[in-house]
Amino acid sequence: MRKTLAALVLLAAPATAHAAPCTGPICNFDTLAPYFARLAMAGDARGLPPVHIVQIGDSHTAGDALTGAWRDLLQARWGNGGRGVLPPGRPYDGYLTRGITAAMSPDWSIAATFGKGAAESPGQRRPPLGLASYSLTALRPGAAMGLTADPAMPFDRVILCAMAGPTAGTLAVRIGAGNEQRLDFAADIVTPRCQTIRTATVQSVLRVTALDRPVTITSWATFHDDGGVAVSNLGVVGAQLMHFGRTDDAVIAEELTAYTPDLIVLAFGTNEGFAPRFDAAAYEVTLRAQIDRIRTLAGAVPILLLGAPDALSRNPALRTNAPGVLVGCSGGLFAPPALGDVRAVQRKVAGDLDIAFWDWQARMGGQCTAARWVASDPPRMRPDHVHFRTPGGVILARLLQDDLDHAMEGQ
Repeated sequence: MRKTLAALVLLAAPATAHAAPCTGPICNFDTLAPYFARLAMAGDARGLPPVHIVQIGDSHTAGDALTGAWRDLLQARWGNGGRGVLPPGRPYDGYLTRGITAAMSPDWSIAATFGKGAAESPGQRRPPLGLASYSLTALRPGAAMGLTADPAMPFDRVILCAMAGPTAGTLAVRIGAGNEQRLDFAADIVTPRCQTIRTATVQSVLRVTALDRPVTITSWATFHDDGGVAVSNLGVVGAQLMHFGRTDDAVIAEELTAYTPDLIVLAFGTNEGFAPRFDAAAYEVTLRAQIDRIRTLAGAVPILLLGAPDALSRNPALRTNAPGVLVGCSGGLFAPPALGDVRAVQRKVAGDLDIAFWDWQARMGGQCTAARWVASDPPRMRPDHVHFRTPGGVILARLLQDDLDHAMEGQ
């Protein structure tokens, strides 16, 4: 039944007027022209909001290796627009941040699209989730969370997104040593609401405290409105694209209006490729549906789809997780067959829907590159042959930006 439904959805999905087969390591970068136009003015946009890139993905995005290095590169060239959007508080054990330090009291309930905090059964109700894929609900008055920016990442604009409603309470927000401001989320109906606070001078400390009734926070962000660039990395460890489908349309629409991204990057695929069984038809339906959903909610914001990077395993259970020829590498390592199928689907959908595509694996160096990157000095990948270290992230950011630069020069 699943494959029959998938086939019907694919037949019904309209191709864009300019759709063309996606070949080579990059394709459809011409669709990024609005982003390139904004970026070209970023260095001279004094007093204006930064160019904003939002990357949504799995542990590669959560770990901030590629996005962190890309942020450093862009901000060094065009100016620092702040840290951007983050999940509220510290939503999971091992939560990594670059550019800021986050803290919170234990008085919060955590909901997530995947992993700890995810709904345990289809009928279990959880607070709505937005772009960050996490939400935190205050369990009692006095529940607090805070953010301290590194000296190089100050901010003069704070956005806090939460759920308003008949039972929602008030949050006290203190920025730096300034006066406490109160954000009231009481409303007649349950609805997402993003509120903005601006400061006359740049600050580095933010503290949020629940005062009375519970409030569910879906995301928060810090920006420096003096041109430049902000890169938001919103990733969930272990997640697949289908898990992003558990987020709420109304929350995402409100957050997109508040955060005004100029480019949305989708970076899923590794966990699909490492699944015990992979259904290419079902994945294609999911990919098409989520791209269509983002287009509907974000309007004309360009989308860049990153193909799954090279990754290897020694787990024998993954040798047959999809049909096809097994790619063996040195030391008993191999690429799970499903990983190649994931990339093929991503490439096909990018061509059909006329969105930009970047072949992460090809730009790394092709098949079995992960083994060489683990063995390099310094190591570019972790010993699991899946995740990246900082030197690898720096190389990837340069490769990606080189391709974007060439496309931008050709506009």
